Amino acid sequence: MTDAATDTIDAGSASPFSLAGSTALVTGATRGLGRAIALDLARAGADVALGMRNPDNDGGLVAEVQSFGVRALPLRMDVLDLTGSRAAIEQVATELGHLDILVNNAGGGISEPAIEVTEEDFDAVWALNTRSTFFLSQYAAKLMRASGGGSIVNIASQAGLVALPGEASYCISKAAVVHMTRCLAVEWGQYGIRVNAVAPTFIETDGTSEALSDEEFKADTIERIAALHRIGVPTEVSGAVTFLSSPAASLITGQTLAIDGGWTAR
Repeated sequence: MTDAATDTIDAGSASPFSLAGSTALVTGATRGLGRAIALDLARAGADVALGMRNPDNDGGLVAEVQSFGVRALPLRMDVLDLTGSRAAIEQVATELGHLDILVNNAGGGISEPAIEVTEEDFDAVWALNTRSTFFLSQYAAKLMRASGGGSIVNIASQAGLVALPGEASYCISKAAVVHMTRCLAVEWGQYGIRVNAVAPTFIETDGTSEALSDEEFKADTIERIAALHRIGVPTEVSGAVTFLSSPAASLITGQTLAIDGGWTAR
């Protein structure tokens, strides 16, 4: 285990924002938030394992990570396949030496009125956003406990903090991630493992492009982002994840940071 993910800040050492010597795993790394997070972690000095459903089509991500002078490990990883995900996490420790940072980024949802949500739809959203986050965190924590600690950052959502009409199953799954973050932080702090989450508002990604192409929806969304009145970009989330992964956040655990332009402050 390296010092970067767990030690308190030493005024005489390198920048507390540096992740040099650390190894991170980002799920759903191919595009959108996952891609931005992987690149920011690499920019801060971490070796980065890239969880991707199809690592043969990474869009140049491996090369971009390596351009920062760190190692990149592409992994075939579907977070719904818990057996395969456990093997992928173990592969990180085997090939890169240790696992210090896990970013549970992979997720998604459906847009349906609560009265129309089927059991199958609800279970699918729960499995993708909540069940996978819990068990991947558990698998990673076992490695981190053995090596002295680490940092887990969950990608929650403002939907876990406020109700979004037509998004009940997604809101419920992300609210569970927010409280899961608290529970795991309290249990695992004794092992030197910090667990935090970020809760973004609407961010310009491939996953939100269709919804935001509706001008009426986009205008309403911008209005609801009550303070800044604009849609976010991926680097505004990845910077917060990198901070929470670093020694600069060494006394922060069990927290969910809303990156929402003021939506939940209203």
